[in-house]
Amino acid sequence: MPLLPTLRLHPDPDAPHLDALTPSAAIPGGSFQVTGSNLLSSATLPQAFFGEIPAALDLARPTRALIRVPDGAISSDLSLRSNGAFSNTLHANVAVPMADDLHIISNPAVDAEGNLFAMVSGPRGQKVPVSIYRIARDLQIRPFAHDLMNISALAFDRAGNLFASSRSEGAIYRITPEGAVSIFAEGMGIATGIAFDREGSLYVGDRSGTIFKLTPRAASASGATATPEIFVFATLEPSVAFYHLCFRDDGTLLVTAPGTSSHQPIYAISPTGDITTFFQGLGRPQGMALDADGNLYIAASLQGDRGIVRIWNSATGEPRAELTVAGNDLVGLCFLDDGCAALATHSTLFHVDLGIEGRPLV
Repeated sequence: MPLLPTLRLHPDPDAPHLDALTPSAAIPGGSFQVTGSNLLSSATLPQAFFGEIPAALDLARPTRALIRVPDGAISSDLSLRSNGAFSNTLHANVAVPMADDLHIISNPAVDAEGNLFAMVSGPRGQKVPVSIYRIARDLQIRPFAHDLMNISALAFDRAGNLFASSRSEGAIYRITPEGAVSIFAEGMGIATGIAFDREGSLYVGDRSGTIFKLTPRAASASGATATPEIFVFATLEPSVAFYHLCFRDDGTLLVTAPGTSSHQPIYAISPTGDITTFFQGLGRPQGMALDADGNLYIAASLQGDRGIVRIWNSATGEPRAELTVAGNDLVGLCFLDDGCAALATHSTLFHVDLGIEGRPLV
């Protein structure tokens, strides 16, 4: 039997060709930058698709395009089509929503079992029926704490208790794993960001400029939890918004105070309270998290692009920054135990696989 000739498909030389896609991931509304060739080869704009879902182009040039992630898109192959010619595809990593109708103003928090906790902060001076939700690993969402006013930040201690600050009451609440609520401390001013150090002391950012250190006392003979010792740890300029706190392995406290400038700092406060600038040049920096290698991830704008910015850990020289997740409304994040991350906008929690091991928080 004679052999049939082999058919060879030759790519269209006029078709768009995609070389690279940045950043690593995006949420709906964020934009991927594509570099390549023939991305714009005529007066007609190319069409972009995530799988079969069409997407808008924010910018199109012969070698560069910005493609906005549409609502409803999931991780899929990104392609361009121009005058009937199809490009090659590149995989686009798109975060998917897992909880909405929230009011988040800082990082979510994750417990030792991988359950995620997110706030409904509410209008200033008003209580909301559910103040904190618990999202289990199977994505089941249940109310966890009720009738707390203006929750501003969340953090777990080593015993698994969740601590929550209230900006309107100046109080810190302690919530057991079973959901029992008690007041841990009062008189914290406009209490915003909170974080625990390795010794179990809690640090609280007061928007007027004070960073408090709260050191637990031993329980009384009756077993009642004593009021913590409260110290003024450091003093910064007052913030027009909130403080966000995060500890490095060396005991340095990193602090952001988002404002209106596009060139704002991240402060570094040593264990003795000395204040320096860790990094300068972000727009409205907010919630932070560290990976296991000491790289910092922060919800901020970098050179006009909003999302999650990674600041590389550098033993020598200045830290360098790059956008790693694109998203216009991101305010915070936390790493999960499987290489994934929970990303928070003001109203929605997203789940995305970044392949990053997070640093344990306590």
